Amino acid sequence: MVSQVLFILLLATASWFIARRARAVLRNIRLGAPVTSDGPASIRWRNMLLVALGQKKMFDRPLSAVMHLFIYAGFIIINIEVLEILIDGIAGTHRVFAFMGSFYAVLIALFEWLAALVLLACVVFLARRNLLRLKRFHMREMTGWPKNDANIILVVEVLLMSAFLLMNGAEGGLMSRSLASATGTKEDAMLVASAFPVSALLYPALDSLSNSGLVFLERFCWWFHILGILCFIVYLTYSKHLHIILAFPNTWYSKLAPAGSIHNLASVTRKVKLMLDPNADPYAAAPATDAPSRFGAKDVFDLSWVQLMNAYSCTECGRCTSECPANQTGKLLSPRKIMMDTRDRLEEVGALMDANGGEWKDDGKSLIRDYITEEEIWACTTCNACTEACPVNINPMEIIVDLRRYLIMEESKSPESITVMFNNIENNGAPWAMSPADRGKWAV
Repeated sequence: MVSQVLFILLLATASWFIARRARAVLRNIRLGAPVTSDGPASIRWRNMLLVALGQKKMFDRPLSAVMHLFIYAGFIIINIEVLEILIDGIAGTHRVFAFMGSFYAVLIALFEWLAALVLLACVVFLARRNLLRLKRFHMREMTGWPKNDANIILVVEVLLMSAFLLMNGAEGGLMSRSLASATGTKEDAMLVASAFPVSALLYPALDSLSNSGLVFLERFCWWFHILGILCFIVYLTYSKHLHIILAFPNTWYSKLAPAGSIHNLASVTRKVKLMLDPNADPYAAAPATDAPSRFGAKDVFDLSWVQLMNAYSCTECGRCTSECPANQTGKLLSPRKIMMDTRDRLEEVGALMDANGGEWKDDGKSLIRDYITEEEIWACTTCNACTEACPVNINPMEIIVDLRRYLIMEESKSPESITVMFNNIENNGAPWAMSPADRGKWAV
């Protein structure tokens, strides 16, 4: 009874922290401007199933995709085993699903093979990050917390899977001893080993322990495993691995329009149409919804809530940056850093609102300049390679374009080469410094 009460208290504590963090993240995302989703729901369902669940875009890089699939499948399927642990902890039972007989043995065997594959994948990923030192994992934005976060998650996964296998190994060893003692043979003990195909390899190492020692080891690993999972889920809500959850709504709301298209501001579109339509009334009142509070984006409040969800969904894998032509040629721009900076600013805004009782008070900072420099956003070629590369359809380019809009339309700031182009378009109707009357001379 004491262990049940303790387990329920731990479960309630973890649930409270998870709910508290979930409310904070949801509140921060809702700080963004409203946006209307376009396109049929059938396409959105397909995108979510193929990209988020099926990890379709991961397979552009087969080795990492297979390793990631091991971890992902293990995370989903082994949760059935976690469900059993939760029921056992609350009800005070032991392996409550064992009544399923041989089917249960097959499930446990499957869980063990998945745990072994997860261990293998985590070791490979740790080696790639820390021994092979792939370039995209060691760029300027991948220091401190971002670097440690990935390693912490991988090490925790190794510990959790090791505890799971050691727990099964201790229990399987104890069951084998009991059967061998009861029958005088080891044939029945082999049946136990078939249910624990991986942890059975640990039997020789555990053979020196007494029966009470095996019971203690099994119970210790059981508690370590479930406490580790509860702590992992709480930690997940603060780490980049929140994408495990947000990848699904993020792919659902991802852009359905052609990849290179850029959304136009309604107020600007209306003015252009008035200029092109000789029959339009230039003095007609603009619709109330036609006037934005700000052109473009200066801070996270000016971005849409989908863009803010993009920031929380970022896996920090760096595929976007490794495909970015501006980054490849030595420019300061890193699409991954754009998303990380947006998330960091959003977290800062949320913390300040919490400190002020839920009210926002201007702190004198903004996303542009305090987090993302002008040099970074003007290096973007708007080629959309970052969005194409992202495993969960994040669109850094749209944030960059909105930040540019703010600089040009609110502050009239742009690099000299772009300013010259704007002046030429205004004066000559083309980007080139020549009179419209002289455009055909090149053909003579």
